[in-house]
Amino acid sequence: MADTDTLTHTEEATSLDVPWNVVVHDDPVNLMGYVTFVLMKIFGYEKKKADILMMQVHRQGRSIVWTGEREKAEFYVQQLQAHQLKTSLEKAE
Repeated sequence: MADTDTLTHTEEATSLDVPWNVVVHDDPVNLMGYVTFVLMKIFGYEKKKADILMMQVHRQGRSIVWTGEREKAEFYVQQLQAHQLKTSLEKAE
């Protein structure tokens, strides 16, 4: 056995793999029907699902409308903001 042993510690960059949430926040400007329309248009959601998410925004002040890889999440945030929705990106827990 050698006098010194070498320990190798490998750590993966897991922050890149962490799912990201696209969050829509309540605002005083957009009508509920418009928010539903935008969610259907951007994500292809059926009206029922878009209505549920819109009501979360309205009642709770925010809703996680999509979760997945960061690059796609950033794209969705840009799309929602282009439709004047107050939107943010956060790491999923």
